[in-house]
Amino acid sequence: MTTPIRRVSRRTPGWAKAVSAVVLVLVVFFAGIRLSVLPGLKDLFGTRTHDRSGPALLQSIQDISRYDAASGNFQVVVDLEKDTKFLPDAIRGSRTLYVGAGSADAYVDLGKVDKNDVTVNDARTSATLRLPHAQLGKATLDADRSYAVSKQRGLLDRLGDLFSDNPNSEQAVQKLAVRHITEAAKESELTRRAESNTTTMLKGLLGSLGFKEVEVSYGT
Repeated sequence: MTTPIRRVSRRTPGWAKAVSAVVLVLVVFFAGIRLSVLPGLKDLFGTRTHDRSGPALLQSIQDISRYDAASGNFQVVVDLEKDTKFLPDAIRGSRTLYVGAGSADAYVDLGKVDKNDVTVNDARTSATLRLPHAQLGKATLDADRSYAVSKQRGLLDRLGDLFSDNPNSEQAVQKLAVRHITEAAKESELTRRAESNTTTMLKGLLGSLGFKEVEVSYGT
């Protein structure tokens, strides 16, 4: 009589599964560090960037009647941190230290001046002008002078960076830098300087045309 062969199923102990999971996490973690430290290793996956954009098309033209009378250069250090509830920063989270350099202009809109805002005497030797108050233009960020000082990312964020190349990864800190520059421009003396420079420009221009007395005021 043939004795039946019994198959004995061996179950992996729970502690062995836990150790295997920890080892796998550590391997992936250190692999992510190596790929971020050693330049060029991301290219092993064959990722390439091609610019196949078409030519820019002119959609509209607007006449500009404003006089840009002052420009301010600003620099701000943005420290932006993002975290996730119930997860440590080493697993999921990011912190970026970014130096943003940009500028903001102040201008006087001469297109809003009508005939009632300009008074000239009969001899054309004296003129009185009433102009609108100076305004601030939109702040812009200089990409050539702005840069990230440091980037800290959790394990899950590093894994995402290995397989994707997101051109908007710094968009959040860039927007924050522009907002801070805008706030700084509002608190500066740019608009007052713009009105002073506009007054000087108009007095010089009208003086060259024979006007001996020129008075410029600002108000809505």
